[in-house]
Amino acid sequence: MKPQLFTNVRIFDGEGTQPFPGEVLLEGNRIKTVAKGGGIARDGVEVIDGGGNTLMPGLTEAHSHITFTNIGKLKELGDIPQEEHLLLGLEFAKLLLDSGFTSLYSAASAKLRTEVVIRNAINAGRYPGPRLRAASPEITATGGLGDERQDHMYHTGIELIADGADAVRTTVRRCIREGVDTIKINISGDNFVRRKFGRECSYTDAEVQAAAEEAHARGVFLACHARANGAVKLALKYNFRVIYHCDFIEGETYDLLEAAKDDVFLAPAIGIIYTTAYEAEPWGINKAVADHMEMYTMLENCSKTYGELRKRGMRILPGGDYGFAWNPLGTNARDLEHFVNIIGYTPAEALSAATKLGGQIMDMPDLGLVKEGYLADLLLVRGNPAENVKILQDRDNLIMIMKDGAYHKRPGAAAETVQRAKQVVSVWE
Repeated sequence: MKPQLFTNVRIFDGEGTQPFPGEVLLEGNRIKTVAKGGGIARDGVEVIDGGGNTLMPGLTEAHSHITFTNIGKLKELGDIPQEEHLLLGLEFAKLLLDSGFTSLYSAASAKLRTEVVIRNAINAGRYPGPRLRAASPEITATGGLGDERQDHMYHTGIELIADGADAVRTTVRRCIREGVDTIKINISGDNFVRRKFGRECSYTDAEVQAAAEEAHARGVFLACHARANGAVKLALKYNFRVIYHCDFIEGETYDLLEAAKDDVFLAPAIGIIYTTAYEAEPWGINKAVADHMEMYTMLENCSKTYGELRKRGMRILPGGDYGFAWNPLGTNARDLEHFVNIIGYTPAEALSAATKLGGQIMDMPDLGLVKEGYLADLLLVRGNPAENVKILQDRDNLIMIMKDGAYHKRPGAAAETVQRAKQVVSVWE
């Protein structure tokens, strides 16, 4: 493909400031030149007129669950055979790319090898999808989040059950053997299971230490589900890289997090809390049930907790546990709006959290910015999402989607599709 020159665009570079007019030249899968105002030579390049729209980095979903197939209950995932589950995961991976997410940092796979296989297939170019850091299933203790078993009937869902330090060690080793990038541990419980369970730890210090030692020794990432204050402190003690939720932290935990701010990423997962509080009644979660589950308390805590953590310079990323019936995959861009409305980010700051910080959580120092030498994961967006992030919730506003210098959606593709449809109709008239 010829070098691609984007002209007549407003460039949101990912740094959190307003877009500026300019031009961007791509060579291969890299950004070669970014010119404020323009002036890049046209010789030997393909010129794409951006129509005054916004050229920006691709989005990163920091709490991805592409194998959580919009279910109502976790045990439904255990009923899906491996083969069908793989196909569904590939479909949802494409849907996320269609939605502008060029990178996914997984917060757990529903089955052990499913995301590993999806990642490898995407990397080999056999199927369209975002860059993916594949995770283990949720490693949890008996009675912890994800343990769907009952004495009278055996169920599975998203979990690998491991009790005791030795069992945890073995489970982590098994996941690493199968090729995951991230080990996911459920250190705390969750209010979705029972009231106030999110304030309790499910694992002991020794069990968390065993998981961390194995992951650190073998060079894989560590992520955890940690709503409880004690769970977050355990994650910090054993150098977890990604901590999800942090709903009930207090006191010195804020200082401990701030001390580790250069080594840890946080993602509150507001999406699932918000939709459970306000949009889940068709699935039996009315206002009274949501209140019993402390959803409104958790939303209030999220505003206070992450407002404070933001002031302390923490790296906080959007990503909202999408993959449930009332919080479906493909609506992931809503978390950007939650960052604005609930935490107090400006739209440009929320975008930066999903792009610049996205490159960092993916552990790719040349990803997430429109900057010379960076990878060409780019979106061309109708309008200015740095003023109104809701624009990104409508896939029709994504004029172009590019990953690694290759078009997933070429500019003008939508108009061409409409024109072809009209031509087909005219043939039959």
